[in-house]
Amino acid sequence: MSEPLWDPYVRDCPSRRLLDRIGDRWTVLVVGTLHEGPKRFSEIQAAVDGVSQKMLTQTLRGLERDGLVTRTVFPQVPPRVDYELTDAGLSLLGPLRVLTEWATEHMTGVAEAQREYDTARG
Repeated sequence: MSEPLWDPYVRDCPSRRLLDRIGDRWTVLVVGTLHEGPKRFSEIQAAVDGVSQKMLTQTLRGLERDGLVTRTVFPQVPPRVDYELTDAGLSLLGPLRVLTEWATEHMTGVAEAQREYDTARG
C-alpha cells in the first residue's frame, strides 16, 4: 500500500492542521525554548513571556499529540514533569529558526509598511 499524498491546499487534509500547529506563535516559541534540552513547565512559561498557563498547557498537549514533544513524569514529591523535543521536534528547529530570523531581520521594514498603510487609510 502506498503512502497517502498529503496536500495542505486541500481543505480536509490533516497536513493543513499540522501547518496550523507549527505556524502557531506559541508553538514557535515553545519549540525554540526547548532547543537546549528538557525543561519544566515553569521554566518554559518563564522563557515565553506572555503565554498563559492555559495556552502553554494546550500548546504542549498539542505538540505531544503530534509527536514533537515528549512529557516525562518523575515519581518524586512533589511530582516533576519535563518536556523535551523528540527527533521530529528537533528537526523542526531549523525551519523555525529561519522564520524567527526572517521576522527579526525584516521587522523594521514591516513596521514602516504598517505605519504607511495605516496613515494612508486612517
